[in-house]
Amino acid sequence: MQKELAYRENDGIAITLFWQSDSNRLSVSVYDWRNGDWFELEAGPRNAMDVFEHPYAYAAQTGPGRA
Repeated sequence: MQKELAYRENDGIAITLFWQSDSNRLSVSVYDWRNGDWFELEAGPRNAMDVFEHPYAYAAQTGPGRA
């Protein structure tokens, strides 16, 4: 089961922090409502909020998928 832990939206970009209860996995999803682009980053328990606050920085460092 997926649970939303945090959500924010600004200028048409929605960022959501999710927790998967079955796998205990954290992820951050970024969706751009303006053009339909999206990506997801895995996050660890120690950096989940940082990935949530700065997803583009993590995506630039690691590429979409892993942070």
